[in-house]
Amino acid sequence: MLSNKRILLIVAGGIAAYKTLELIRRLRERGASVRCILTKGGAQFVTPLSLAALSGTKVYDDLFSLTDEAEMGHIELSRDADLLLVAPATADILAKMATGMADDLATTALLATDKPVLVAPAMNVRMWEHAATRINIETLAGRGVLRVGPGAGDMACGEFGEGRMAEPDEILGAIEAFFLGEVAPVTPSGGAPGRTRTLKGRKALVTSGPTIEAIDPVRYIANRSSGKQGHAIARALAGLGAETTLVSGPTGLADPAGISVIHVESAREMLAACRQALPVDVAVCAAAVSDWRVGEEAGQKLKKNGGGPPALALTENPDILKTLGEAGNLRPGLLIGFAAETEKVVEHAKAKRKKKGADWILANDVSPATGTFGGDANVIHLIDDSGVEDWPRMSKEEVARRLAQRIAENIAAKG
Repeated sequence: MLSNKRILLIVAGGIAAYKTLELIRRLRERGASVRCILTKGGAQFVTPLSLAALSGTKVYDDLFSLTDEAEMGHIELSRDADLLLVAPATADILAKMATGMADDLATTALLATDKPVLVAPAMNVRMWEHAATRINIETLAGRGVLRVGPGAGDMACGEFGEGRMAEPDEILGAIEAFFLGEVAPVTPSGGAPGRTRTLKGRKALVTSGPTIEAIDPVRYIANRSSGKQGHAIARALAGLGAETTLVSGPTGLADPAGISVIHVESAREMLAACRQALPVDVAVCAAAVSDWRVGEEAGQKLKKNGGGPPALALTENPDILKTLGEAGNLRPGLLIGFAAETEKVVEHAKAKRKKKGADWILANDVSPATGTFGGDANVIHLIDDSGVEDWPRMSKEEVARRLAQRIAENIAAKG
């Protein structure tokens, strides 16, 4: 997807600059080359050495360096890239971009470039909400500058609200969307132009991650789901304008920006949250829900007593996909499930679709050798009334965008 793509990353002065280190690593894993410009403020949070080590190239930071100008002038630096990415895009650098200031290497490169620019804003919530910043964002959007984020959450300053820089996965997804020929998504609540919002006015429900079922206060039954695919689908649907609710089991992922997230642990909690979110136009059940739970959770930690392991009587968990399919007037207009299989993938998925009453099933092979659970890529077989559509191996972000587009087309066709 990003093979041989050239990214010029401009790191400005914000605490979120540390996230760019992971972003560089992820970009290079996908075949992109990354050059970095580090502002004076950015150097307070990350070092030129760390950026150089991860990017594998020289870091530029001085507009008046004779050596740098001789090797590659700032004009050529700004135009040699396929995409310029500003992350974190602070209130200061956004204001300079909007007013055409060029008082350092970063702003000079941005003013001199004729290539697309993507910004990932990061600042205090009050700065983000300030009228001056809103005007600057609108000005830049009017000039075609693309944006991803910001998200809402706890901030380093101790406040809570919108202004957190998008996570590396979200920025990576926006970059991949750009190179797919789409316009990079913006935070749904941001109001700035983004890619065509074909799901505006629609409601979407997505489940993600594993569920955990307590054995006692210490131990539980769970699975290896990371939640990466479900979270990516929620972002993709929100990026197309859908009012999206994400019901997530325990994961190590950040909440996607601009999305209502309900955190649960057990399958029963997940079902209750899904019921509460109805009615919706589309539901995507991507969570790996535990099939069984212990019939009676122990009130205290189970102890060894020399008599061998205790017998655990298991009982079946509620079937969330099937329950939604039988919800009568509250049944989602389009009901989509996932089938995580280790053998006879398509055969088992076809049977699951019929049994659960789903419209579509997305089947994938989660055998350990595939690296699907916990990994960044997936191979999907989409099963519907018309048969089986085999998708090539692609990133989970790309799977999410492709699915979201199919959903939008399906809903539009129904009127």
